[in-house]
Amino acid sequence: MKVIRHLFDRVEKHFQKGGKLESLYYLYEVFESFFFVSKKTKSAPHVRDGIDLKRVMITVVIATLPAVFMAMYNTGLQANRVLAQAGLEAATTWQAHVIARLGIGFDPHSFWAALAHGALYFLPVYIVTFLVGIAWEVLFACVRKHEINEGFFVTSMLFALIMPPNIPLWQVALGISFGVVLGKEVFGGVGMNILNPALVGRAFLFFAYPAQVSGDRVWVAIDAMSKATPLARLAESSMGAGVSWIDSFLGLIPGSMGETSTLACLIGAAILIITGLGSWRIMLSVFAGMVATSLLFNVIGSDTNPMFQLSPLWHLTLGGFAFGTVFMATDPVSAAITRKGKYYYGFLIGFLVVMIRVVNPAFPEGMMLAILFSNVFAPIIDRMVINANIKRRLAKHVQ
Repeated sequence: MKVIRHLFDRVEKHFQKGGKLESLYYLYEVFESFFFVSKKTKSAPHVRDGIDLKRVMITVVIATLPAVFMAMYNTGLQANRVLAQAGLEAATTWQAHVIARLGIGFDPHSFWAALAHGALYFLPVYIVTFLVGIAWEVLFACVRKHEINEGFFVTSMLFALIMPPNIPLWQVALGISFGVVLGKEVFGGVGMNILNPALVGRAFLFFAYPAQVSGDRVWVAIDAMSKATPLARLAESSMGAGVSWIDSFLGLIPGSMGETSTLACLIGAAILIITGLGSWRIMLSVFAGMVATSLLFNVIGSDTNPMFQLSPLWHLTLGGFAFGTVFMATDPVSAAITRKGKYYYGFLIGFLVVMIRVVNPAFPEGMMLAILFSNVFAPIIDRMVINANIKRRLAKHVQ
């Protein structure tokens, strides 16, 4: 590290005010902050705490690693299962050719074969997401002359995890561009956005290119192969999800790459709650809202809509409910910040996701829209809670 520190010290003068590369100082700063902790403040106020934004974001990224692992393993597993049924002549993607050249094979019972095959789908999506997104971050930082925030490391990871495996990489670039620019930067940058940038990018792709982000042909990483998600099967017929509950809990089902495993999301939730970075109030209230609403529909019942009978346990493990609850709904910028407001905000998400899944037959998922809609109402919820507190204290202390 001393060599790297010496290198940064040698070139720093060129990026300082008056240097030849003054306009690129914030690009230099992002690389320096990647290798070294933030510099100490030289004037008050001083916060005597070992944690900074970089450590916060690194912790959140660590919490997503179980989902990243399952994204790679399950993506490869689903592809290898299809190849085992359809034959190796269906392996026409460049990823399949790489696996064949390396001699790894497509055995669906091989852990390493599934992991390697899935990694060739997930890693390109993440690399494109990161490079395009960080380019926008650097551009806006240089124009506005402010530091590049580490928050994008989390946004890039979350965006890649909610992509289907077969999505074209140019659409990945377009989606993250939309999310960063119109979902965050137009509001003023980090800490000022009212919507979750990763979900804004996902929503843009969903409505602009529905054929590549929804339907039956995007959930298995093999061209021209279709396989509906369990939620789509439930919404279209009464045949059932087509998978066991334990498989849906573990994440061994078709779906967006990082959203399928409830177990991986629960591990991430434990990390975020123990470290104090994720709001357990929001997570708990989202779950409570989902349970209450789904039980209500269970009681009402329907002869024509099988989604009315879907139990809370299935709502928990299917689609992006667990992933959205843990990583998206708890975003500290776009979520409610008051203590009571977090309960109302989370319950609203849980209520809306079941309403969309059950009542709207054209959109069986619902978590993305539920969180974005609740993001819009989060400031209103906080304002109502604050006003109620003011009125209560006035009534108590003002004669």
